[in-house]
Amino acid sequence: MMEFLLNPEIWIAFFTLTALELVLGIDNIIFISIIVDKLPPEKREFTRKIGLFLAMFMRIGLLLVLSWIVGLTAPVISPFGMDISGRDLILITGGLFLIWKSTGEVHQLLEGEEGEESRKVASTFAGVILQIIIIDLVFSLDSIITAVGMVSEVGVMIAAVVASVGLMMLFASAIGRFVSDHPTIKMLALSFLVVVGVVLIADGFGHHVPKGYIYFAMAFSVAVEMLNIKMRKTPGKPVELREPYAREENAG
Repeated sequence: MMEFLLNPEIWIAFFTLTALELVLGIDNIIFISIIVDKLPPEKREFTRKIGLFLAMFMRIGLLLVLSWIVGLTAPVISPFGMDISGRDLILITGGLFLIWKSTGEVHQLLEGEEGEESRKVASTFAGVILQIIIIDLVFSLDSIITAVGMVSEVGVMIAAVVASVGLMMLFASAIGRFVSDHPTIKMLALSFLVVVGVVLIADGFGHHVPKGYIYFAMAFSVAVEMLNIKMRKTPGKPVELREPYAREENAG
């Protein structure tokens, strides 16, 4: 046991996998934050923690049935000469669900107050938890398959999953409040969830898109939006930006 703990390769694998799990969990945190925002304020924090706990237990459960996960890579159906495995079916279904759910959220945001009222009526604790379980399964499967390709020791994988979910819980509340308080950030997050859904579907059909591109685009867009938020809070800046157009209209 001590040799296992004192092995530097084990610790390198643990920290690397923990960091990777955190990165892969960003879209999961965003989805949970947006979904729990439909509940009353007093229930949001509890539901957010339940969602992350479910994600952790689901990933640990999948790690304990690695033979089943390996079996999911075998072809199940072959439409149009294309082999589709059980894993592919889960990714395609999850991607479609993510696109459908994100598109519906965008539609409700664009409806304004009317959309807010219909959203409150349709939202229940059980319904929110069910949606979180569905998307947790998709993200967990993708995450665990990545972990299996990096580390061979199940104990290290479980430790990395627990550590990453613990860190997610530290930041999830702040991320949720920030997304809820800034409608433009929420719209941006929903747009990226649509992109993630498309990537999952593409991956299910055998067209792998490196997620590094997606996360870089997400980080860049959030950075630009943060500058926009800061600019809107700066007195006089929006007016100054509109002045050249005003002068052109007066000249015309």
